[in-house]
Amino acid sequence: MGSQWEDKSKPHLNIVFVGHVDHGKSTTVGRLLLDSGHIEQHVIDGLEKDAADRGKAGFGFAYVMDGLKEERERGITIDVAHKEFFTPKYYFTVIDAPGHRDFVKNMITGTSQADAAVLNVAANDGVNAQTKEHAFLAKVLGVKELIVNINKMDISGVDWSQDKYNSAVEEVSNLLKMAGFAAQIDSIPFVPCSALAGDNVFIKSENTPWYNGPTLFEAIDAVEMPPKPTDRPLRLPIQDVYKISGIGTVPVGKVETGILERGKTVVFNPSQKSAEVKDIEMHHTSHAKAEPGDNVGFNVRGLAANDIRRGDVAGYGDNEPMFVRHDETFVGQVQLMDIPKAIGVGYTPVFHAHTAQVAVRFVDLLENSKTKEANPAFLKTGDAALVRFQPTKPMAIEQMDAFPELSRFAIRDMGKTVAAGVCMKIDKK
Repeated sequence: MGSQWEDKSKPHLNIVFVGHVDHGKSTTVGRLLLDSGHIEQHVIDGLEKDAADRGKAGFGFAYVMDGLKEERERGITIDVAHKEFFTPKYYFTVIDAPGHRDFVKNMITGTSQADAAVLNVAANDGVNAQTKEHAFLAKVLGVKELIVNINKMDISGVDWSQDKYNSAVEEVSNLLKMAGFAAQIDSIPFVPCSALAGDNVFIKSENTPWYNGPTLFEAIDAVEMPPKPTDRPLRLPIQDVYKISGIGTVPVGKVETGILERGKTVVFNPSQKSAEVKDIEMHHTSHAKAEPGDNVGFNVRGLAANDIRRGDVAGYGDNEPMFVRHDETFVGQVQLMDIPKAIGVGYTPVFHAHTAQVAVRFVDLLENSKTKEANPAFLKTGDAALVRFQPTKPMAIEQMDAFPELSRFAIRDMGKTVAAGVCMKIDKK
């Protein structure tokens, strides 16, 4: 069953639902899809019965997104599920990013593909550790458009109180300003919702006479289409490389900037291999070219599947993708979110930049941007800093001023995101 707005030739955007676990992400997505006519009520009823049988009444909606049996049993969202969703203006792919700590990795790869994000915050619980983590990640990973769902307004103790809504808005606004969204804070919609009951998700609520803003659905339909940087040099981070019999080596990834064209020769860095693009495939059909936002597989002539790898970036020879060798350094601006104890020179966590994952060493703490202290001895949770980094192996990354799309990184250590940042300057030898 499709919705009344279904039309795949509409402008396509990726939207991600983020926020603390149990703040209602899956339920929000389920409610949005149901009320807008993307799924039928009997599907939900069946899932709800299924949920009730397992002693998880009320989880029926969430099951729409949680296809996995294991998730049903644990009652949490693990995988990044992809769902199609249409509004009057757009064709969306919904990326449902998990809330649990151990799944932030998915969120990093998931959100980096997102044009817009819905940040879910429960009115009764407010800003939480993961709300913070996801807000910072959304900023660093380049999500331009943000919508806030102040969810669970119907819950006992909140009872549709405008005061409770206002205090949640204030708390979330302060967080968003800290996370770098200060410039656009006035244009961010804060929608008071009950995803479980359906208020203000698709249908305007009678319980919020004091609110005259958009429903969640209207806010999503009102996001701005980001301009496609087709006039810039090609940058295409490689997600996977397949060896397909009868065809050959097929790298897969999303075009960030520029245009990938059949017949042109691309360079893969840091592998420093080049090859001609024989064909480009999208949605199982062959294309002569691909533009920013397109997820493509492309066949390259004369390269073995192990010549190139995930984390490589493809570009053209006249403007090769930038990379940092293991004996070179780069300077990054970072925001520390969750450092177990203070960190200093020598700390070597894993950097996630576009599709690359590389262990990177802190070689110089240049400045604590918060206290303006030069060369601090150490940094701790909450600090922002300018740091010189050295990758332990060659790593593709770009400077913020040249390719903001490929300058961002998340830093992970011991199973969680500890910081996020951007590459300001690469010190080439």
